[in-house]
Amino acid sequence: MIKHVDHFHGSDLEKIERTYGIKKEDITSFSANVNPLGVSFLLKNTLAQKIDAITSYPDREYTALRKAIASYVHTDYSNIIVGNGSTELISLFIQIQKPKKALMIGPTYSEYEREVSLEGGRSHYYSLNEEKDFELDINELKQELQSDVDLLVICNPNNPTSSVISRKDMRKILDICKQRDIYVMVDETYVEFATNMEDITSVPLTEYYNNLVILRGTSKFFAAPGLRLGYAICGNDDLVKEIAKRQNPWTINSLAAIAGEIMFTDTEYMEQTKTLINTERNRIVERLQGIKDIKVFPPHANFVLVKLLRDDITSNDLFDATIRKGLMIRDCSTFPFLDNHYIRFCFMEPEKNDLLLDTLIEQLNK
Repeated sequence: MIKHVDHFHGSDLEKIERTYGIKKEDITSFSANVNPLGVSFLLKNTLAQKIDAITSYPDREYTALRKAIASYVHTDYSNIIVGNGSTELISLFIQIQKPKKALMIGPTYSEYEREVSLEGGRSHYYSLNEEKDFELDINELKQELQSDVDLLVICNPNNPTSSVISRKDMRKILDICKQRDIYVMVDETYVEFATNMEDITSVPLTEYYNNLVILRGTSKFFAAPGLRLGYAICGNDDLVKEIAKRQNPWTINSLAAIAGEIMFTDTEYMEQTKTLINTERNRIVERLQGIKDIKVFPPHANFVLVKLLRDDITSNDLFDATIRKGLMIRDCSTFPFLDNHYIRFCFMEPEKNDLLLDTLIEQLNK
């Protein structure tokens, strides 16, 4: 069996191709957490007609794009900042805030810690409790939010646990942070996949809290990681202006800007996506719960975290077994607080989901 030291990210298909000798076109990535429907139907049908846009510079203020996003998230367009993927906005925000001590709710996405480190700050983790299905305990978190913490980073829904924090609880967290002069960065990359999105998103709270910035993108829900279009929502005018001032001009190309204006209006695509994910999430969880020797953590996003309860089977074993059938899951052993008995996979089309589940069951029954 091939042993890999580094984990494979959902975008590492070329690396998989070299390591396993499988053509990347033949790999179904259950690791990338991307909408299985592909890009917006409306976008497919109309973007080619806009090709002449590349003959001129985009609007430096991206006004039409920001208005389209504002309409989509129900806020004023002056609260919208657009960037070359949410990673650019994470970087810019941390460059401006320069946190000396950031608190992450983990296990979670590693890019936050990396950016804090690049600015000379330190990152500490509040560990979610597995016994509580990785659901946040606000009273415990409050004890961690000491006076020397100046930034709290929350991924909601969280990657890789697929757990969520309600807006009601988020408001309690923001109140604590407001009292202690702590800025809060909330990554809502996966919020559109959640069944009860309106009870989870913190966008309405940007009207009341100036210590809050929310990050989103088009890579996952809109299946457009190559577009590199991200955006932030923030009610703090000074921070919005500071980020805009630090950005390179024309950070988003003309076609990406136009694509954004189109995809945020494709309601048919959005509804079909939500229906598919909701249906498959319920069906897959029900089937997983019937498998012995695993623990399934309740998923709220478009992916699920699973713990292997047998010592003789590791996440690497299952990664190896599934990739040889062209199915790529996420070995979660590199996430903080998780070890080599956790895997994560997203929900795809029903046929592919069944193929993956059959492969996992086959390995677990050996």
